[in-house]
Amino acid sequence: MQVDINWQGNVHFTATNASGHEVAMDGPPASGGEDKGSRPLELILMGLGGCTAFDVVDILRKGRQDVVDLRVSLVAKRADAIPAVFEEIDIHFVVVGRAVDAGKVQRAIELTAQKYCSASIMLEKAGVMITHSFTVEEAG
Repeated sequence: MQVDINWQGNVHFTATNASGHEVAMDGPPASGGEDKGSRPLELILMGLGGCTAFDVVDILRKGRQDVVDLRVSLVAKRADAIPAVFEEIDIHFVVVGRAVDAGKVQRAIELTAQKYCSASIMLEKAGVMITHSFTVEEAG
């Protein structure tokens, strides 16, 4: 896996992965940022959310759950002192489907957290407390 970072001026950077996909990053206005992209730590949260969402959808589909939508909300608390690392992250899943088994959703979340999501496991090994919750909504 490789990513290249290119400076675009001030505190704006572009990250490009090996397949050519680009992501814009920018710092806060107090540091010279111009709101041209996400903050780097926001991208870590986005990556964590994407990683765990991918797993949950995959596990639920394999479990023959009729999932029509999945939303994931992540809220992080950072340390007050520098480095302002993540201390806690709460991940909330909203699973929308037809007759979705809440027990299977719980199991899918446990599997992503404990076995499959590399981002989650890496952050926990770094000392981040990650909690999970979910709701199941019946599709209309």
